[in-house]
Amino acid sequence: MTKRIIIGLSIILSSNHGFCQSDEELTPVEIAYRDSIALLNADNARTSASQEAYNEGINLFEQKKFKESIGKFDLAIKGDTLFQFAFYNKGIAQIEIKKYAEAISTFTALIKLNDEHEMAYFNRARAYQESKYLTEAIADYNQVLFFNPKNEMALYNSGVAWFLQKNYMKAISMYDKAIRVKEDMANAYNDRASCYRMLKKYDQAIIDYNKAITFNAEYAFIYNNIGTTKKLMKDYPGAKNAYSRSLSIDPKFYLAYSNRAAMLFEEGKYVEAEKDYSACIKINAEYVPAYSGRAACNHKLEKYEKAVEDCNKAISINVNYAGAYVNRGIAKEMLRDQIGACADWRKARELGSELGKRYQSGNCQ
Repeated sequence: MTKRIIIGLSIILSSNHGFCQSDEELTPVEIAYRDSIALLNADNARTSASQEAYNEGINLFEQKKFKESIGKFDLAIKGDTLFQFAFYNKGIAQIEIKKYAEAISTFTALIKLNDEHEMAYFNRARAYQESKYLTEAIADYNQVLFFNPKNEMALYNSGVAWFLQKNYMKAISMYDKAIRVKEDMANAYNDRASCYRMLKKYDQAIIDYNKAITFNAEYAFIYNNIGTTKKLMKDYPGAKNAYSRSLSIDPKFYLAYSNRAAMLFEEGKYVEAEKDYSACIKINAEYVPAYSGRAACNHKLEKYEKAVEDCNKAISINVNYAGAYVNRGIAKEMLRDQIGACADWRKARELGSELGKRYQSGNCQ
């Protein structure tokens, strides 16, 4: 409002005089006043251009043209280096296109402008977490919780970060807090259950998975997790039912096919397991464990050449997948290629596989 009034005065002054005075004809006070008007007019023009660029950025963002929106937000920031909304939405757009390091830099700049910006800390934590900087992510989530102890997503995401650090008890405590804030948070029950599963508290895990289902019965991954837990409990019928339920909800949930295949393999049902691994690969042709698992099935079915082919495919996708070298070594041994088998087991051992180490030690000089 002040800027508009001053601009109006500038126009009135010009019209009253009808001509421009030189600096020699103006008093120092008049020169200072004139210059201040010019600066305010220029600042207003920059602010207007900055706002226009920002609005264009928001429009592009809403169209999911995130890269283009970042360019507009940059223009907005260039025109107004204190434009917090432009920094914030630029950081969000960078997260959307997985430019996490750049997002961290953007949110850090925003925090320097406003060190009480709760969502800047929250989203920088997200970027840290996606970049596997889990300690930094947890520190930022803690800052968010300092501002707002009932931010359920900060509580939940902090739990995820602790889970990824394999500190399952700390993760459970964060999920507990998230659930106290939001009692129907299905993901928190699911992830707390996974902590219990990792701690081999299978009965407690099943209780939490079932609780998650009561809040969202259409989460295919929860049934998949129930299947995995029941498989660990050697409850194969229960595991099979859970995996099948998962696939009835989402027929393209390839992990359920792979996990059901692993269970069938444990039961000695190699033909059925091979079919499930093939179904998994049909959905996700880049999922390496399915190729290695199918190779193990083909070995049991005495299809050694096919086993080698599957292992070759797995290794072509991930050259450091130790299980594929172990299984290819087993198949090569059956094909009387002892040198090739030992080379594969040695490679598996180099990649940290205990099974590869045992095969090499027991079968190779």
